[in-house]
Amino acid sequence: MPILNKDMSVCISLAGRPSNLGTRFHNFLYDELGLNFIYKAFTTDDVEGAVRGIRALGIRGCSVSMPFKEAVIPLVDVMEESAAAIESVNTIVNDDGVLTASNTDYEAIAQLIAEHSLDPASRVLVRGSGGMAKAVVAAFRGAGFDDLTVLARNAVAGPALAAKYGYAWVAAEGAAATDDPALGFDIIVNVTPLGMNGTDAEVLSFSPSSVERASVVFDVVAFPAETPLVVAGRAAGKRVISGAEVIALQAARQFERYTGVALTREQVARASAFSRAE
Repeated sequence: MPILNKDMSVCISLAGRPSNLGTRFHNFLYDELGLNFIYKAFTTDDVEGAVRGIRALGIRGCSVSMPFKEAVIPLVDVMEESAAAIESVNTIVNDDGVLTASNTDYEAIAQLIAEHSLDPASRVLVRGSGGMAKAVVAAFRGAGFDDLTVLARNAVAGPALAAKYGYAWVAAEGAAATDDPALGFDIIVNVTPLGMNGTDAEVLSFSPSSVERASVVFDVVAFPAETPLVVAGRAAGKRVISGAEVIALQAARQFERYTGVALTREQVARASAFSRAE
């Protein structure tokens, strides 16, 4: 990586629970490609001030994670369709003071649905109703899935998300109902912090019987890569899609927006492996 200098472009992330994944991913590639960039992760209790700082300091790009994906919307200048359609932002690019928001989470989920050849006739259960859940549900609708249920504790956001795409909603408190064999889902997707490093690290986001009945287990939690749900899915012999795949794909798309450089699969794989190395 170049020695710090006044011409270096700065990119950051804003997250409730910052990790080194994005920092290591982006800085690894800046170094490998000889780009005069640097990347740093932050959290904040003043998201409005943080976004003003992006504009005021000329920060080139910002990755946005939970719980800020919706809070930044009124603070940017331009909303690309990927973000506007689902009212959730995970990427901000600063072009001479003009802040443009997009959602590479949506793009990554859509790509994974296609790459894993998920069957649109499948019954899908998505747990969560936040910004990332919006990206997931929209991507499944865009891929032609008609039978999807949103399982969420938020009695406002949950039904609203489901209704927007013509799907059903079930209260999270009713999660035990998914143990009814008549309600078996083919694809289960966790889009909550359950299983994420921290206070919920040991929590299995779906019941063991739900995992057993499913054919595909999908956890968007990126850190750790081997969440309790992913471990349970692998142990049960299910097809597993992990948050590690999601974060690598969305980060690659962010990288291209920030730098103008499109990455190869090999570059993404190397950066992803480095980002998770001890």
